[in-house]
Amino acid sequence: METTLEVTRLSTGKSQIMRFGRQQHVSDIYWTADDQLVVSRAAMEPLKARPVSQGELYTTDIHAKNQDVLFGFVPDNQTKRGKRKDRGWSVIAKVLHDEPGMALVDFTCWDCGEEPGTTIFRVNTLTGERKEIERSSGLASYQFDNSGEPRFRTTWDENDEPVLAYRKNKGGAWEPLPKSIAGRMLYSARFAPDGNTVYALVTDALEPAQAYKIDLQAGTRTKLAGDPDVAVSGFLYSGLDGIPFAVTYDAAKPALQYIDPNSEWAKLHAGLMAAFPGYMVSFTGFSRDGNKVLFSTWSDRDLGSYYIYDRTTRQVQKIIDYKPWLKPESMAQTRPIEFTNRGGQKIFGFYTAKGDGPKPMVVMAHGGPFGIYDRWGFDEYVQFLASRGYAVLQVNYRGSGGRGEEFQRSGWQGWGTKIQDDITDGVRWAIANKLADPARICTFGGSFGGYTALIQPILNPGMYKCGIGYVGVYDLPLMRKTDKNQGISKRSLRFLDRTLGTDMDALAKVSPVQRASEIQVPVLLAHGRNDKTADFNQFKVMEAALKAQGKSVESFVVDGEGHGFVDPKNRAEFYRRIEAFLGKYIGQGAAPAGN
Repeated sequence: METTLEVTRLSTGKSQIMRFGRQQHVSDIYWTADDQLVVSRAAMEPLKARPVSQGELYTTDIHAKNQDVLFGFVPDNQTKRGKRKDRGWSVIAKVLHDEPGMALVDFTCWDCGEEPGTTIFRVNTLTGERKEIERSSGLASYQFDNSGEPRFRTTWDENDEPVLAYRKNKGGAWEPLPKSIAGRMLYSARFAPDGNTVYALVTDALEPAQAYKIDLQAGTRTKLAGDPDVAVSGFLYSGLDGIPFAVTYDAAKPALQYIDPNSEWAKLHAGLMAAFPGYMVSFTGFSRDGNKVLFSTWSDRDLGSYYIYDRTTRQVQKIIDYKPWLKPESMAQTRPIEFTNRGGQKIFGFYTAKGDGPKPMVVMAHGGPFGIYDRWGFDEYVQFLASRGYAVLQVNYRGSGGRGEEFQRSGWQGWGTKIQDDITDGVRWAIANKLADPARICTFGGSFGGYTALIQPILNPGMYKCGIGYVGVYDLPLMRKTDKNQGISKRSLRFLDRTLGTDMDALAKVSPVQRASEIQVPVLLAHGRNDKTADFNQFKVMEAALKAQGKSVESFVVDGEGHGFVDPKNRAEFYRRIEAFLGKYIGQGAAPAGN
């Protein structure tokens, strides 16, 4: 299995297929010139089965000629020395549209000590020539003006707190960023052509990010948009290097706000939204002259399609449907929900089902648990379950992203307590609102969701009829020990100390493997034997503990798979096993409501 890149000339329909190595994948495609592309070498992300960058960059022209490694490690071949010896992670930080072929690359060394620095290179993607333009002594994140000069820098102190600096003027020295501009974080910065006006997402403390227009010389800012409960998730831009005309929100009900409703771009976007009712519209690319706009449409029932809009002729041309064999009209509606947890906090989530009335329900917790969150949109697992007659409940519990750091931190050290309380309260809300058949509820999830699938029946005896743990973590002390033995960074270990805790006795008390005797429901466990994230030993100890207690447990272990299944045959088999398992315990053959 591999990913190929297809470049099609729309005027003629002729295509060029590109390969970047046998059994290789690519992602993160950038046009650095009208006839030049840069891609990231990628591996399949198991839980989503899509390519994600592995930190190596390749360059090619549109005719699949002159392909070369831009950043990466090329081993020596007998007497021929490999061209590149980059031991690190590289990513395109910015394409310099006014200088065709030129781009900025952010590079972090893999083996340069515990806290390797970040280096920014100015790179000619046509020739491979590179020049270092910025270097930090430790990990750093940079944001650039339109000329490619780093103007904002974020580093982190010994307590992992952000430290912000900026260049007030082009070519100036780094200075501490004034609190009048941003107190804690500044990101998604877009400079206006004057090099002084900046549009960015900002936080002053731990609140959800708000959108601001910033005057660097004056050291002032003007709020453009924001919500007290939900962070601004991003900007929509007016052309290739244009300023924002709208902001988006996605941690609750999907929404957008036009910050410049009189902009021709806002009017274009609003017109496209009206032309595609029930869909969100995202601008994803622009021609250099701004005349052609690449946009996507997507929804809860449709993975989406890509179109080109010609601003001169006002014509729309469809490019491709993402998965045309999936028919939106046969999919279930995903409904944003909101409830109040037992502590009085507002919790958001999603409920997906076909039709009305109480249904057998699957409670599906997202992974993470911290910083990750479920969004409105097409979800393969959710739609599969809904197609089999089940309702699906997703809860963005305390600790989830999209609502600011305070909300995220409110879930820290709450794997088996606060987070689970929110999920439980969501189930009770669904039952009270006659959305779930209380006699037919099961849990299912991957990674942290797999942990949830087994801890929920322990914490709520009688609420569930079954649980499905997929590449889950079931023994928290074992996880802490495994992480240390695998040599993860000190920064990551500090994060685990803060968010999970260091009291091994307390962690054992909220570990399903330690409380297997309390699991009174049938369990299905699925795991990849090569899993290095939720170590395969997690599966082994959980299965053994259940069997030792005489519990009903079905297992699906796959050789060659890691933290989730990538091979389509394995994914299909997993779906078949989920369907059979759920059908046995909460499907049509299960006990009816009230029994």
